[in-house]
Amino acid sequence: MINADLIRKTILFVKEKLKNAEGGHDWFHIERVFKNSVLIARKEACDPTVVQLGALLHDIADSKFHDGDETVGPKLARSFLESENVDADTIIHVVKIIENISYKGGNFEKKFSSIELDVVQDADRLDAIGAIGIARTFNYGGFKNRAIYDPKIAPNFNMTKEEYKKNDSPTLNHFYEKLLLLKDKMNTEGGKQIAQERHQYMEGFLAQFYAEWEGEK
Repeated sequence: MINADLIRKTILFVKEKLKNAEGGHDWFHIERVFKNSVLIARKEACDPTVVQLGALLHDIADSKFHDGDETVGPKLARSFLESENVDADTIIHVVKIIENISYKGGNFEKKFSSIELDVVQDADRLDAIGAIGIARTFNYGGFKNRAIYDPKIAPNFNMTKEEYKKNDSPTLNHFYEKLLLLKDKMNTEGGKQIAQERHQYMEGFLAQFYAEWEGEK
């Protein structure tokens, strides 16, 4: 049974922490991941409280905005959950979701697995593709003052985790280095079904982009 009061307090906590966050990693990103998680979880045998807490807290302190420090988010989440007297097993599970959810260039081996992590990870990845994913990608590229596209700079498909974190290539390369790869990395059947449609939307966008770039349309 879901503790509605705990979820409400968690939402308020996350909103406060992310009130000045970059547009692709703000409260609205969390809200979309939360909604996607709830949707996917309906067809999975999972703990809905862990799923919802994991979704709400998964980006409480993204390492990209904390000098690459991947310990900040888990520590913040643990501290908050302990302050709300959440049971130890739930806290451990949520923290492990936060520690293992990130893409990290696709070269990150998860050290923990659970259906709850699968659900939240799929929901997070869904927000990185489709129309929302396109908007977030260019928003972040602008935030980092990256070029939109440079035909002379090819995507890098063999980046290490550290190279991925420091990558500053044109924004369009990110489609090939991550976004177009996510469809085949979904964990759940529900996630796979949604990802298929969003993937096709991105392919259509890229075809239109190149046509406009070359003056063909």
